Amino acid sequence: MKKDNKQIAVLIPCYNESATIEKVVKDWKKAIPNACIYVYDNNSNDNTDKIAKKAGAIVCYEYKQGKGNVIRSMFREIEADCYIMIDGDDTYPAEYGKEMCDLILSKKADMVIGDRLSSTYFTENKRLFHNFGNKIVRFLINKLFKNNIKDIMTGYRAFSYDFVKSFPVLSKGFEIETEMTIHAVDKSFKLVEIPVTYRDRPEGSQSKLNTYSDGIKVLKTITTLFKEYKPSLFFTFISIILLIISLILGVPVFVDYFKTGLVLRFPTLICSCIILVIAILLWITGIILEVINKKHKQLYELYLNLIKNK
Repeated sequence: MKKDNKQIAVLIPCYNESATIEKVVKDWKKAIPNACIYVYDNNSNDNTDKIAKKAGAIVCYEYKQGKGNVIRSMFREIEADCYIMIDGDDTYPAEYGKEMCDLILSKKADMVIGDRLSSTYFTENKRLFHNFGNKIVRFLINKLFKNNIKDIMTGYRAFSYDFVKSFPVLSKGFEIETEMTIHAVDKSFKLVEIPVTYRDRPEGSQSKLNTYSDGIKVLKTITTLFKEYKPSLFFTFISIILLIISLILGVPVFVDYFKTGLVLRFPTLICSCIILVIAILLWITGIILEVINKKHKQLYELYLNLIKNK
């Protein structure tokens, strides 16, 4: 889609949100009248697309199932100076959109995060394991990536043009928010969090998030991104664990040898040596990947310069 005179694009990924999409579109048209409202329908079978179009949204389609796939298409196809990503379930008020846009357009932020967890999320959300999962993900990412982001998995965000056009979307589903956050932290984008109120889904609207399967996907994504963004730390951690196992197996064998002059447990000794070699190889692998990762960051910065000069 060619860039029009509109500076602001409101992006709404949707799958079966007929109960709420009309209100969401109208709320955003009222909150930011000059914004283009894009609803990307992800194989809905409840007339979400027709309702959205009637409410005044620009309706597009993504046939690969999953929120990550929808976001990938949105980021590739839509041109704007400021992008707001919002869910179609009417859980986030549109009243914060203007403030988020101002932060992006004034270049004070590359990503504005709508922080639910410092506001009403834990009282409004009735799904206990969702609350627990958010806390676990927040703890892991802040520890692993040395940050203090309050809400890692919020679906309410605003982005700059530079972030959107340089973000490589790899996730297919709901783990996309985690990937966005880690990418922004690793690449030193300017992040700003603002507290936003959260309200639970209205009656008749059902969550598409599976607490357990999607939770496992998010944790797998964190592990994968930790390996890719912090390879030296990741492989060093594993190599230390293997080194400890190797010592636990090998030290008693050497103690027996110094006492008796005999190696009484050859299989244990061989196993210990193999684990030690694997530990050393993993440590070296981490060092090599860290060098490659640093080079990748340098190339990424050059790519950002190309985007800025377009």
